[in-house]
Amino acid sequence: QVQLVESGGGLVQPGGSLRLSCAASRSIFSFYTMGWYRQGPGKQRELVATISTASGGRGNYAESVQGRSTISRDNAKNTVYLQMNSLKPEDTAVYYCNAYEGGMNYWGKGTLVTVSS
Repeated sequence: QVQLVESGGGLVQPGGSLRLSCAASRSIFSFYTMGWYRQGPGKQRELVATISTASGGRGNYAESVQGRSTISRDNAKNTVYLQMNSLKPEDTAVYYCNAYEGGMNYWGKGTLVTVSS
């Protein structure tokens, strides 16, 4: 078991930036993949970005955020980050942290990001 707690969401103007954090209750070193998903108003949850140890720390991104977002992990702090730049109104969503290990998916409760002027 692991608890994931997201933080860093809030209200930001179009073109602005945010850094989301996901703190895990135990070491994340063993997780094969960690990532961020989001669910916008009236939409299904969708992948934003993932990162795995197998990829040597490189991230995989949804086309909608490619080039504007960077996912990273700090194993020493048991934390995964999502840096988002050039935010657009369509990025408005609840962002969820995910961890995958041994066939199990773990989810945080989410943090709300609102992009609006």
